[in-house]
Amino acid sequence: VHVIFNYKDKNLLIKRDITCKDDEFTHLYTLIVRPDNTYTVKIDNKEAQSGSLEDDWDFLAPKQINDPDAKKPEDWVDSPKMDDPEDTKPEDWDKPEYIADPDAEKPEDWDDETDGEWEPPSIPNPEYQGTWKPRQIDNPDYKGEWVHPQIDNPEYAPDENLYRYVDSGHIGFDLWQVKSGTIFDNVLITDDEDLASQFAEETFSVTKDGEKKMKEKQDEEERKAREEAEKLRREQEEEEEEEEEEDLEEDEDDTDYEEDEESDYDEEEAEKLR
Repeated sequence: VHVIFNYKDKNLLIKRDITCKDDEFTHLYTLIVRPDNTYTVKIDNKEAQSGSLEDDWDFLAPKQINDPDAKKPEDWVDSPKMDDPEDTKPEDWDKPEYIADPDAEKPEDWDDETDGEWEPPSIPNPEYQGTWKPRQIDNPDYKGEWVHPQIDNPEYAPDENLYRYVDSGHIGFDLWQVKSGTIFDNVLITDDEDLASQFAEETFSVTKDGEKKMKEKQDEEERKAREEAEKLRREQEEEEEEEEEEDLEEDEDDTDYEEDEESDYDEEEAEKLR
């Protein structure tokens, strides 16, 4: 959920994350801004986020900044670990990463004069151990992470009227959506939190349960329609298979009949010859 205020001709986006609803149901979004410069965001008439306008938007310059005159001491140690000075590299550590293939043989048709001096191909060295590094131990001089000292920001100017907008008598929708069909209704602008909550109960709360029941009914009807379509498809496939089997049987019967006729004809011809 994006909550954006326009302040001194700049659009300021809330610095906190508010997760919106991403299902197919209708939802109610409420923004409450109070004269003490606090706010509340409600989703479906339940609080989703709240806090201070000054803390959660960049309306004002920060109250404190890093002291420009402060610098980290040169002898400040901010590494919690260090190399063990007593750890030494083993004498047999250094091995090449690749070695000549001991099983490679010079081709019989290799000509040193025309092909140059033959060299066996290289293969990974099974004894290669990589770059040696000493083991790490706790650094006795570690002082922790250095924190830059803060000072009051001379450019900070409080504003008690962050909440105030001279004219809130209109509303507009600036939409970017990838799926059409979104509907907006029951829009209310008021300075009465109780009235807003009551309005939500009288509109959203009385329709949300019915909407869910309607959606469940629609899903059930679609499920039944899919099952019926699948049943019809299977029945049609079975009918087509039965028709194919019948056609095959008829073809076999015709073949047998033709063979019988040929056999009878052959016998008649043989009888004539005798």
